[in-house]
Amino acid sequence: MSEEQVIDKSPFVVTKDVLVNDLKKLGVAEGMVLLVHSSLSSMGWVNGGPVTVVQALMEVVTSSGTIVMPTHSSDYSDPAKWMCPPVPSEWWETIRNTMPAFDPKVTPTRGMGKIPECFRTFDGVLRSNHPAVSFAAWGRYASFITENHALDYGLGEQSPLARIYDLDGYVLLLGVEYDRNTSFHLAEYRVPNPKVTTEGAPVLEGNQRVWKTYKEIEFNSDHFVEIGESFEKEREVSKGNIGIAHARLFKQRKCVDFAYRWMLYHGVD
Repeated sequence: MSEEQVIDKSPFVVTKDVLVNDLKKLGVAEGMVLLVHSSLSSMGWVNGGPVTVVQALMEVVTSSGTIVMPTHSSDYSDPAKWMCPPVPSEWWETIRNTMPAFDPKVTPTRGMGKIPECFRTFDGVLRSNHPAVSFAAWGRYASFITENHALDYGLGEQSPLARIYDLDGYVLLLGVEYDRNTSFHLAEYRVPNPKVTTEGAPVLEGNQRVWKTYKEIEFNSDHFVEIGESFEKEREVSKGNIGIAHARLFKQRKCVDFAYRWMLYHGVD
């Protein structure tokens, strides 16, 4: 969406004070462990853009809590599997041999939106060391959440998602739907015998760039919206507006446990 289109749909200027008040009204609170999935354009015209959104979140949660955002970089992967867009097969080996190694300090996000890309650059923000599905975190539990992110099964039991689960954190869907709720992937790992595939990416080992292959499950988010709709009927979900964006706030552990049971019952693989 262009900036002109965002201005046209905005009935008022969205300031930091507006965002702070809306976040508190929704239930976001000081000391909370909060995983944020977001869309800047859905919020209306925000004065200061993603910087204002990050500052508002930090003001409400404070450093006594923790803010987490997905900072995925899907282009740090095997070019043979690229579909959006695909590249010629004769390019694959060159890409594997020359792609820069993933560096959590400089590697940009891809497809995550402006807010996570901005958030990862803030002072005090830590980023996990997974080439494809990293997360960034700020606040009390930032180290606990981002350290020791395993290369194999990057959204599983040795991932930031599982650490948020351990801390009984919350999920904020800010202008996005349940198809963006990464925590449902943690439930996929817990379903018995998930399908396993092999991925690859350039990483640093002993300060040397190497192309590393690793194990991953075959993700299936086709049912995430349906799972989310069912979840809302049976569990507590706070709903409201942040700016003009529709937002949802709920316990991450409850949504993962619900999705796990839903997948088992419906035989989703």
